[in-house]
Amino acid sequence: MTPPRQLTIALLVATPGTTWGGMEQHTADLAGALAERGHSVHVLGHKTYRDHFPAGVQFHPLPVQLGRRNLWLQLALRRRLRQLSPDILHAQGNKAAQLAGKTGKLARVRIGTVHGTKSSHKAFDRLDEIVAVSPRILGSLRHPHTHLIYNGVDSERQQNTADDGPNLPAGVTNVIAVGRLEPVKGFDALIRAWAILGPSADNCHLTIFGEGSQREQLARLIQQSGLGELVTLAGFSRNLAPVYCKAELTVISSEREGFPYVLAESLIYGCPVVSTPVSGPRDLLPPSSLSAGHNDRDLTDLMARALANLEALKQSQRSAMAFARETLTVKAMAEQTEALYRKAITERRATGK
Repeated sequence: MTPPRQLTIALLVATPGTTWGGMEQHTADLAGALAERGHSVHVLGHKTYRDHFPAGVQFHPLPVQLGRRNLWLQLALRRRLRQLSPDILHAQGNKAAQLAGKTGKLARVRIGTVHGTKSSHKAFDRLDEIVAVSPRILGSLRHPHTHLIYNGVDSERQQNTADDGPNLPAGVTNVIAVGRLEPVKGFDALIRAWAILGPSADNCHLTIFGEGSQREQLARLIQQSGLGELVTLAGFSRNLAPVYCKAELTVISSEREGFPYVLAESLIYGCPVVSTPVSGPRDLLPPSSLSAGHNDRDLTDLMARALANLEALKQSQRSAMAFARETLTVKAMAEQTEALYRKAITERRATGK
């Protein structure tokens, strides 16, 4: 039997290089997994991301810090695509989708992944196929060719690394939060809620992992709230597997999400999660694990219930943890994505498009 033909795949990520978040990690994991499956994988993105991608992936810097309507950026993208002549151009996120939609037939198939909830997904209208990373995002799309492919976690890579990960305080109940220190993640509300908890958080410590533009603001809030000994801003870490294994609870305080990596990672490593009612957690977690809303009091009530009976919370999420270990893996993500690529190519060949 003839083996499947190797594909030339161009992954476009158009964020400006200032932070590394879930969408960027998704792109790196997908690129590495597709390269391991024998494909010629090229990533087009900001030059500062180059070192985040494995050796088997070819990286091509683009001036994506420029606006999506910038003619120089559009010209640079088209020039690179003419050189690569890819079978697949896969745009990650809204800006990349809008850029990909202006590339004409420089790729055989143009695909976009929607990573977050937005009021409009018009940027994806010109693409051939659309991937959603959660059922709620999928339900919001009006494109005729939509697919659900969950974000996957490379748990084996994290467990096999020599990096033991960051330390957590000893002798306390460790609660963690993970994400870019940006307003959308709601860490200011989380810190204020932690201050309100008072006696409910006795012998508990909150550690927030991540970097971003709000670091100084959040540090001031911690000090002003008298939480200097109770909350830690631990910075960014590549390997949080040991942290999830040691922590007793993960909190997601976001105002909106697509499908947060912290949800998948926590469940895979057996750490229960409570969250605001955002996409991803709303799809996988029982209702008792979700807050009524996004304000400080909602988060306070949610964490108080969780900390009062952590074992019951963990038991209520056993099915979600099993689902995560089976489905939310890089292997599953890469297999489904490759199958979509081949199906889309075959269909376009059949229709002559």
